[in-house]
Amino acid sequence: MEQYAYIMAGAGAAGLSLTYHLIRAGLADRPILLIDQSPKVANDRTWCFWEARNGLGDALYAPILFRRWQRVHFYSPYFSQTLDLSPYEYKMIQGADFYRLMDQTLSQWPNIVRRYGRVERIEDRPNEAVVHVDGAAYRGAWVFNSIPTPIAGLGSPETPQEGYHRLLQHFAGWVVATPHPKFDPSAATLMDFRIDQHGECRFCYVLPFDHRRALVEFTVFSPRLLPRDVYDHEIKKYLSDFLHIVEYQIEHVEFGVIPMTDAPFETFPGRRIVNIGTAGGCAKPSTGYTFLRIQHQAQQITNALKRTGRPHYRASPFQRRFGLYDSVLLNILEKRRYPAPRVFGDLFARNPAPRVLSFLDETSNILDELGVLLSTHYPPFIAATFDVTLGRLWQQVRR
Repeated sequence: MEQYAYIMAGAGAAGLSLTYHLIRAGLADRPILLIDQSPKVANDRTWCFWEARNGLGDALYAPILFRRWQRVHFYSPYFSQTLDLSPYEYKMIQGADFYRLMDQTLSQWPNIVRRYGRVERIEDRPNEAVVHVDGAAYRGAWVFNSIPTPIAGLGSPETPQEGYHRLLQHFAGWVVATPHPKFDPSAATLMDFRIDQHGECRFCYVLPFDHRRALVEFTVFSPRLLPRDVYDHEIKKYLSDFLHIVEYQIEHVEFGVIPMTDAPFETFPGRRIVNIGTAGGCAKPSTGYTFLRIQHQAQQITNALKRTGRPHYRASPFQRRFGLYDSVLLNILEKRRYPAPRVFGDLFARNPAPRVLSFLDETSNILDELGVLLSTHYPPFIAATFDVTLGRLWQQVRR
């Protein structure tokens, strides 16, 4: 049975990012195994995030930052404006570029091994964990798992947990090329709520590459997916009705689903197992943004390993307030207490964009948070806060 210091069960964004952090921290001189179902070569993902110009994303991935924007458009029936994000930038990384960088980096380390197959189960032991893959077994001092449930030790994301909220962020996107200039590459469209909502939270966004090419995505926050042809229909309709584009070629298509839930994710489900990425709760419950949170988690794990030899880290108890904010927003969206275009429209209409972004990425201070909270429409937020608080008290009683 092969023995490793670290095993990545799943070699997507989380597993590859953690390995990359280990290399940069000087911890990759030990045997490392990455396991995934198949090699990643397709441009199957687009990751976006906002941060300051010289933030962690720049420090780690500056060579592959495909685009960055200092301004974004926001549209709703109630408020529309071009927003200045300074000191933030909205940044984009393409999946193919990320995988290529990882392949180039990992290939320089002969002690980093890659295996392909289906992870059947992870066995936790006192001093090691064993990953079973298509009948073979691999032993690791630590196993970092990014594979979704049930391997992650959680209930199915399709099964709501009592007392918690569960939505899915599902989206389809087309990279379109037009024969004539149709896009403004100096500004992205962050959210466009002018499309029909159908009682849900629906919006489109546009990430322009240049004057003739852009990624156009249709996104929904709801409990279940739509028929696949609906996504295509909505993108076509948005291109025609709002961007006034009828002539175009589709160069690339992508589709994704991200869990949006305040249900607890078990980061340390075993003595030698650590859940990372979405399986470890890195998807922001109220927005679905994940990539930069993966980088921060990988940094925390790496720092803990350097400091103690163990990957265990603790989030500041003071950060727990953001969990309450997430639950309140999810409660409003899930129970349809207030239309989503008004929720987000109020936030951007009554606050500077940097304040909203710092609030959403959990870097805001109490004064900024107070400004955001006072800008909301009180009745639905008070009702949601009461509902969430009562639910949490009930959970405590049941324990």
